[in-house]
Amino acid sequence: MGRGKKQENEEVESDKIIAIRNDLKNQLLEQNRFGKHFEDMVEDYIYLVKLKEKLQEDIDKKGIRYKVQTGNGFKQNKPNESVVNILKVNNQMLKILQDLDLKTPELPDPPKDEESDADGLL
Repeated sequence: MGRGKKQENEEVESDKIIAIRNDLKNQLLEQNRFGKHFEDMVEDYIYLVKLKEKLQEDIDKKGIRYKVQTGNGFKQNKPNESVVNILKVNNQMLKILQDLDLKTPELPDPPKDEESDADGLL
């Protein structure tokens, strides 16, 4: 995977990303699979997870289709390329799991927000 140079102020990884990485590494350890090759493939998977999240944010922001202004001043609906790209990223993620003979990482349930769910109506 083509990862760019790491920035000096690298983003802090979410608990979700850390949990996914740990789960994949634990699965490899259970299979007695070690080495830089496997570690690199796990990091490729993590890169794709982050990319998928960015694509999902773009789809949430713009929608499946969005309006653009053409060169001649007319507005036109354009399909959001993130929709197609998220499918490609997801397929690549599945291929990595298959190549590593791993299962989809299982994430713990997020903690319930007691304040918003206090009345039991939500």
